[in-house]
Amino acid sequence: MKAIFDDRQRAHDPKHFMSNGRVSANPEQPQRAAELIRGARAANLAFSAPTDHGLGPIAEIHSPEYLAFLKTIHGRWIRTENASDEVIPNIHPDRRTASYPSSAAGQAGFHQADTSCPIAAGTWESAYWSAQTALSAVDGVLSGEASAYALCRPPGHHAFGDLAGGFCFLNNSAIAAQALVRAGRRPAILDVDVHHGNGTQGIFYQRRDVLTVSIHADPARFYPFFWGHAEERGEGEGRGYNLNLPLPRGTNDADYMVALDIALDRVRDFGADVLVLALGLDAHENDPFHGFGVTTAGFGHIAAAISRLDVPAVIVQEGGYLSADLGDNLTSFLNGYQTR
Repeated sequence: MKAIFDDRQRAHDPKHFMSNGRVSANPEQPQRAAELIRGARAANLAFSAPTDHGLGPIAEIHSPEYLAFLKTIHGRWIRTENASDEVIPNIHPDRRTASYPSSAAGQAGFHQADTSCPIAAGTWESAYWSAQTALSAVDGVLSGEASAYALCRPPGHHAFGDLAGGFCFLNNSAIAAQALVRAGRRPAILDVDVHHGNGTQGIFYQRRDVLTVSIHADPARFYPFFWGHAEERGEGEGRGYNLNLPLPRGTNDADYMVALDIALDRVRDFGADVLVLALGLDAHENDPFHGFGVTTAGFGHIAAAISRLDVPAVIVQEGGYLSADLGDNLTSFLNGYQTR
């Protein structure tokens, strides 16, 4: 399996995180990349650097207004009197159709959904190369590879077309799927992160050329709260092209596999000729977010089931946070995918 990573993805080193009103260390740390690299190498993957595809493929998903914000906001922010070291919003518009402000604080509120996506000096560089990593994995699949693993960090599936959130800035899975559409392919996105991929859903919600399927913890009491419910099926031309499978907190291996079978049947019924797999490893029983109870061995079973779709796969890293098991979970998944 081809594997892609760029060291510039370590430049993003966020400090701020707020949960239940308390500020703590941000869990999306550069050390995640080191643990994931260890896990991939244990599965006998060797990494190569991504190719720079430029802004064009990214701008097919994200608005130029938003990209200009991401590139420039930190420099503008720190020139503000008494500004913090990171861009953290403190006010949000009540609707996306509201007027667009000129101030750094106002634009931060417009383009950052929450306080878990602080922007510092290295954020744009890391997000840019994270997206290029996904695009380079697409290159591998389009050139004949059966699968390719993109170690994308920061992750992407909570990012909308003009909105960061949940540790995410550029939606790597959506960018990969759009590149596949441009190449004449019929992609399905399967998101197995414990959190619903609300940004991915939002980007494709009115489209029928990309199927979006997500298995995640029930958002009635779990981030991202406002999206990911079973009744969300798409709109307009996209009606019926979005499937959400919310599951109870603590879901174990056996119950997860039941939902996965439903998800895979939907991918088959779409007639996908390529899969974008948004691989979150935070469904693990020891992940700091404690959403599901999937075991390390369970990730191997999940991978084997997905691989039986027998279509090429672009595997895009999403969540999975620091614990003693993170690298081992990736090893289990990759071994299960490669040895079905």
